[in-house]
Amino acid sequence: MANGKFAIESIADTNIGCGKRWDRREFVKGVTALAGSAGLLGYDLQPAAAEPPPETKRIRLITDQVICLAPQFLAEELLRLEGFTEVEYVRVNYEEHASLGAAVGAGKADITQDSAISFVTVIDAGQPVVILSGIHVGCWELLGGPRVQTIRDLKGKRVPISAIGAEEHLLASSMLAFLGMDPRRDIEFVAIPEIDDWVKAFVGGSVDAMFAFPPHPQRLRAEKIGHVIVDAARDRPWTQYFCCVIGANRDFATRNPIATKRALRAILKATDICAQDPERAARLLVAKGREPQYETAVEALRSLPYGRWRTVNPEDTLRFHALRLHEVGMIKSNPNKIIAQGTDWRFLNELKKKLKA
Repeated sequence: MANGKFAIESIADTNIGCGKRWDRREFVKGVTALAGSAGLLGYDLQPAAAEPPPETKRIRLITDQVICLAPQFLAEELLRLEGFTEVEYVRVNYEEHASLGAAVGAGKADITQDSAISFVTVIDAGQPVVILSGIHVGCWELLGGPRVQTIRDLKGKRVPISAIGAEEHLLASSMLAFLGMDPRRDIEFVAIPEIDDWVKAFVGGSVDAMFAFPPHPQRLRAEKIGHVIVDAARDRPWTQYFCCVIGANRDFATRNPIATKRALRAILKATDICAQDPERAARLLVAKGREPQYETAVEALRSLPYGRWRTVNPEDTLRFHALRLHEVGMIKSNPNKIIAQGTDWRFLNELKKKLKA
């Protein structure tokens, strides 16, 4: 997800936005708030009594200032209830890793939420990752300037990307391939590392369209910048496919199957909280410093169909994007190989039965 440059660093138990550690009172408030929501959803908050403890007490996730990652931010307290005493968040150096999933494949973290299409390229590259579940549909929007009213209008136009292989580059390529266009010839990608500079280029007219990920669509709408060409949360066929999924480092999942299942359960519970109590989830995001504006956070959370992780088929998502990228020569593996090599739905199928809507 495009969001500038960060270095890998541990930020366990840290208020990201303010740079100060939560004190015990604030931590308990967070636990109480999430536990209250989980209780309203009918969840058993004491799963440890009926199951073996996790093989490891330490779990590493990835942080980024993108609101759609809310479930793994809000899962921190739920992970502690699952038996993890060390919950760490690390940042990604995008000059070293093209995506959050690539950082997990490199062993920088154990589990993360990231875009499904980015995971496709990570699996194709042979990195040791395994996709465990979908999280939500939507989140990205394609915004156009005066010369772009439809996707086909992108032909011959300029679109910013943070780097070759970044999520927005892959999404544009998949989208054009779906319409029979060739992203290698029909569009000019402009490398601009920082998303704030995308906006400047878009407003100044040096690029014709841009992808936006929460909170940027909400902020750009508030400033009346651009118009929506595609909203993945509302427009077909993208409403049929996951935007974000959960993936784990394969070695971690193989060594620690109980811990992997517990971590996935915590994130899926937090996903349901985002779906059913977005106001509380937004308040916690602001309290943790993940987003400075409550209005922006709650608008983003309300717009994302988090509750569809039970019903949308994650294999269909991987097949859709893998086929498009394979058609235009951006990956070598066919969809069946991607699915066979990089997925494990055992934990998801079991948790679907227990975490009922």
